[in-house]
Amino acid sequence: MAIPAEGYFELQRGRYGPTYPRTPACYGFSIIAKVIPGREAAIRAYGTRIEEAVAADPEVLAPLRLHYLRWVLFDIGPDLYFQYQGIFDTDFDKYTEDAVGLFAATGIETVFTNLEGFPADWRENPESFVKFVREHHFPSFLEYGEYPFVTADEIKKALRLKAAFADMLDQMQ
Repeated sequence: MAIPAEGYFELQRGRYGPTYPRTPACYGFSIIAKVIPGREAAIRAYGTRIEEAVAADPEVLAPLRLHYLRWVLFDIGPDLYFQYQGIFDTDFDKYTEDAVGLFAATGIETVFTNLEGFPADWRENPESFVKFVREHHFPSFLEYGEYPFVTADEIKKALRLKAAFADMLDQMQ
């Protein structure tokens, strides 16, 4: 699906601004922001904390209804930048509210606290969180999904069905 430069086909307003369309890859956004100098190690350590949280509780990120999450650190000149790419099943507004709620429930800070301009009051003021994300979001202009418009829950259900069917066939031998 080719997406116009604005990031949407027809302007529809959500609670926090324009809503972006559901594409064959579902919903998502990409953020690019400058890292606070000296915070690269903190960002990498945060990635490890997320990995450990998921290992301890595989459902910890379930409220976000994620398909994929990809983080990239890269240099532009002398500065370090962070790119966040997320693909998920809910619209932007719900994802943002669920993320703030997840951070509050787990006590895990957001990696965005390591980025220049991220608001200190993000926990109490979801609008400031949204404002930062909107200001640093770069809409995609092309999205492709090998399994278009399929939710993560549908994929997991199909995989469980496949495993059950394979187990049944193994038992018949």
